[in-house]
Amino acid sequence: MSRGAALQNTENAGALAPAFLSEGKEMSLLGLDIRIVGGGIGGLAAALCLAGRGAQVTVLEQAEAIREVGAGLQISPNGLRVIEALGLAPELAARSAEGRAVSLRDFRAGDEVARLDLGLLPRDQRYFFVHRADLIDLLVTEARARGVRFRLLQKVAEVRPGAGPELVMANGDACTADLVIGADGLHSRLREALIGPASPQFTGQVAWRAVIPNVTGQGAEVQVHMGPGRHLVCYPLRDGSVLNLVAAQERAAWAEEGWQHRDDPANLRAAFAGFGPAVQRMLGAVEAVHLWGLFRHRVAPRWVGGHCALLGDAAHPTLPYLAQGANMALEDAWALGACLAGHEDIGAGLAAYQALRMARCQKIVAAATGNAWKYHLRPGPLRLAAHTTLRLGARLAPARALRQFDWLYGYDVTRAV
Repeated sequence: MSRGAALQNTENAGALAPAFLSEGKEMSLLGLDIRIVGGGIGGLAAALCLAGRGAQVTVLEQAEAIREVGAGLQISPNGLRVIEALGLAPELAARSAEGRAVSLRDFRAGDEVARLDLGLLPRDQRYFFVHRADLIDLLVTEARARGVRFRLLQKVAEVRPGAGPELVMANGDACTADLVIGADGLHSRLREALIGPASPQFTGQVAWRAVIPNVTGQGAEVQVHMGPGRHLVCYPLRDGSVLNLVAAQERAAWAEEGWQHRDDPANLRAAFAGFGPAVQRMLGAVEAVHLWGLFRHRVAPRWVGGHCALLGDAAHPTLPYLAQGANMALEDAWALGACLAGHEDIGAGLAAYQALRMARCQKIVAAATGNAWKYHLRPGPLRLAAHTTLRLGARLAPARALRQFDWLYGYDVTRAV
C-alpha cells in the first residue's frame, strides 16, 4: 500500500500533526493505521516514534494494564539518544541514577579488580540506571499525550501478513491494519508467522533478579562481583535508595524461560554462599526473587514481510551480558519510524529498516553471548592473567579501556537513517 492509499482511507487524517519531521527530510506518516503487539519498552517507543510522525497507532497488550514491576535496566548512550530525540531526557534523568563507573570485583572479599570511569566517555555520552516501571510509566504517559490508543486484555493468537495484515485474537475477534509491528518478545506470534517456530537452546545458565534496599550504601556505579561459574551485578535505582540485583550461575539443571517465575531467596543465597561480606549483606536483604533460564535464540533471519515488522526481542533476543536489550529496542523503534517516513512505499521502508538494523543487532547479540565466560573464570592461571590484564589496563590507560565500547555507545541511530 502507498502512503496516499492510506490517507484516502482515513477521514480524520488531518487531526494529527507530525511532531518531529526534520527540516523537510522526512515525510509524514499521516493516515497510516498501525497496530503494535506488545506494550513493553520497544512497543511503546515505537508507538511514540510513529505517532510523532502522524500515524494512527494502537498498542495491543494482553495484560490488564501497561506496567512493569520489579527490575532495573541500564540506558547506555546509544539508547539515550532515542530518549533525547523523543524529548524525554529530562524526565528520564529525574527518575534515574546517572552512572559514574563500572567496578569489576573479585568474589572473595569484593576487592576491586578494575574500574571503568564513565566520566571519561565523550561529553555527549551519558549512562543511566532506571527502574523498568518508571520508564514504562514515562513512555505510556507520553504516548497517551500524543494520541496513541491502548487496547488491553488483547491476546494475539495469530498474525497473518499481507497487504492488509490481519490480527486474530484468542477470543476469535480479528482486525486489519496498514502495518503490524510485533514487539511481543521471545514468543512473538509475528516472529512465528515470518520464520516458523522457535528452537531455543538452553545455555546451561540461569539468572535471578531482585530489587532490595541499598544496604551497602553503594554509589552510582555498576558493580560486577565475579566468581567461578557465576557473577552478580548490582546498581542503584531511583534516588539511590534501592539496588537492582541480577545474579547469573552456570548449572546443568534446566530452568524455565521468562522473568515471571518466583523462586525461594534461599536458593539464591546458597548459590552465592562463597562470595564476600558485601554480597552477603545484599543477599540477606532479598525478600522476593525471580529466576529464569537463559536460552540462546538466533537473530531472526527475516524481520519484515507482508506489511509486518519485528522489533526488539521478537527480532533479536539477547543474553543479559551487555545490558543492551532495552537499548536495541529503542534503536529499532527510531529506525523503523525514520525508515518508513523516508519511503513512499511501506514495503520499501520496512526493507530499509531491516537492512539498517540486522548487522548491528547481530554484532551486539554475539558480543553479549561471548561476555559470560569473562565473569565466570575459575581460580587458576587463566583467571590470574585475565584479572591482571584488566587491572593494568584500567590503571594505565583508563580512556583506552573505555574505547573498546566506541562501536556500541558511540552509535547514533537518530543520525544513521
